[in-house]
Amino acid sequence: MADKPIVVTGGAGFVGSTLCLMLRRRHPGRAIVAFDNLRRRGSELNMRRIVEGGCTFVHGDIRRREDLERIGPVDWLIECSAEASVHAGYGDDPSYVVGTNLVGAINCLDHLRQHGGRLVFLSTSRIYPIAALRALPLQRAGDRLEIAGGQTGPGWSNSGIAESFPLDGARSLYGSTKLAAELLIGEYATMYGLTAIVDRCGVLTGPWQMGTVEQGFVALWLARHVFGGPLSYTGFGGEGLQVRDILHVDDLADLIALQMDQPDRFQGRPFNVGGGRAVSVSLRELTDACRFIAGRTVPIAADPATRDADIPYYVSDTSRLQEACGWRPTRNVERILEDMHRWLTGHAETLRPVFAG
Repeated sequence: MADKPIVVTGGAGFVGSTLCLMLRRRHPGRAIVAFDNLRRRGSELNMRRIVEGGCTFVHGDIRRREDLERIGPVDWLIECSAEASVHAGYGDDPSYVVGTNLVGAINCLDHLRQHGGRLVFLSTSRIYPIAALRALPLQRAGDRLEIAGGQTGPGWSNSGIAESFPLDGARSLYGSTKLAAELLIGEYATMYGLTAIVDRCGVLTGPWQMGTVEQGFVALWLARHVFGGPLSYTGFGGEGLQVRDILHVDDLADLIALQMDQPDRFQGRPFNVGGGRAVSVSLRELTDACRFIAGRTVPIAADPATRDADIPYYVSDTSRLQEACGWRPTRNVERILEDMHRWLTGHAETLRPVFAG
């Protein structure tokens, strides 16, 4: 299938554009196609980057099968398109999040069923239920929350949340549409012999992420320290102690390159993909790191109200992935922020209005 293109849906997004350019470098003789509806803010900047980098851009929407038909048979389809905000649909019309994350995934699967090709599906850590994550035994440790006293339970430990974490309970429309897509991928793999890899990604970040309060908080936090603008510790008392692990998008790109080279190692089960405990950070710790790198202090407000989808702690336990292929992230929190600071300051004129909203 080497003569068929590699297609990245959501290819003008933050993750998708990074993967397109990685694939262009690794496969200089192949057609690399970025397929995107250009809905997300900043996607026009990424479209310019990928075209200048030698990729092909196709304007289309995975919610419409006829758009996918225009790309024809593929070797690999890397499914990065998503409504990626966990708050999508709360008090609002859910049609876009359901249409993109679930109907779009079904359309991608059926395209592969009809034309052949292999799949990498970017799922999310938010498939794990909100109430169960909030019920973890957490205690304050300095400027962050940690699992108390070395305790363990089903699918969780000091190493973080594993793939065996119980799935009973609500998880948001974002999480549920991604989980439903995972289940359908398993059925298509069994019924139609589809080669499919499922990566449950935690917080991804890095250069060219046009971050917002709802999605891409690391980029937003650093950008506000560079350009100015309001920030607040939201939820759980407004103290900024909540913790997430973060992953440089280039570490994800390294993993996906490995998975595409050796797909049989990853077939048939999902993998948690994140920075793990070693690359985790609280909002308060992130503030300190951004102040140091940007050389600037900005006021941080406190909003104690916790929103419906907020969680106080999530760290990816990547043991299954490490056992499968030995992959580990190579970029720590400091390296991630340094790379992003160079990007922000190097493109300040272009990016300042984007982060100003």
